[in-house]
Amino acid sequence: MKNGIDPSKVGIDALLTPDNSALILIDHQPFQFAGMKSHNPQTIINNVVGLAKTAKLYKVPTLLTTVTEERGGYILKQLQDVFPEQKPINRTFINSWEDKRVSGWAAKTGRKKLVMAALWTEICLAFPVIQALGEGYEVYFVTDASGGVSLEAHEMAVRRMIQAGAVPLTWNVLSAEWQRDWAREQTVPGFAQIVIEHHGSTGTSFLWEQQLLGHAESRKA
Repeated sequence: MKNGIDPSKVGIDALLTPDNSALILIDHQPFQFAGMKSHNPQTIINNVVGLAKTAKLYKVPTLLTTVTEERGGYILKQLQDVFPEQKPINRTFINSWEDKRVSGWAAKTGRKKLVMAALWTEICLAFPVIQALGEGYEVYFVTDASGGVSLEAHEMAVRRMIQAGAVPLTWNVLSAEWQRDWAREQTVPGFAQIVIEHHGSTGTSFLWEQQLLGHAESRKA
C-alpha cells in the first residue's frame, strides 16, 4: 500500500481485458428469481444475458453454475441459449467456490482476474467472492446482473465485498472495458448488436440512427 492505495487496483493493468479475465455466472434460476426483491427481475434477466453475450463476443472464458437444479430449476433459458454447448455445473454447496469443479475451472483458465454475478448477492455471490479473494484472485462483481432477497440484503453484501477487497462494476462498464478501443473493428458489430438488444433507450436511439443513415444512403443510390 502507498498512501492507502492498493497498487493492484490502479493503473492500466488494473483494467479488465478479454485476455486477463474470466467470468462466473452463478444460480440465475427460477427459484432464485422468485425470492429476489432488490431489483425488477426483468432488469436482471436483461443484464445477465447481455453480460453473457458480451463475454462470448470477446471470447472470455465463462462458467455457468446452478445449485440443486432439480428443486431450484434449470438455469435461465435465455442464458443457457448463449452457451448451448455448456452444461452448467450443478452443485449442492451453497458457496460455489467450495465445489472443486468451480474453483478448479478458475485455476485452469490461468487468469487471476475473476468477474462474478449471482443470485442472491448476499449469499451465492458474496461467499465465493470473499473466498476467491483469500486465495489470491482479483475479484470483480457485477452489481446489476446480481440481486438479493431485499434491497438492504443486496446493498449490505456489496459493502461487505468491497470491504473484503472486491471491485464492483456494472455490466455495460465491463463491455466497454473489454472493447476499450473502437479501432478494434472486429468486435464492433457484435458490440453494437448487444447495445441494440440490451441497452434500452440507448439501443433504441442507436438503431434509429442506423436506420436514418440507411435511408440517407438509399436516397443517394
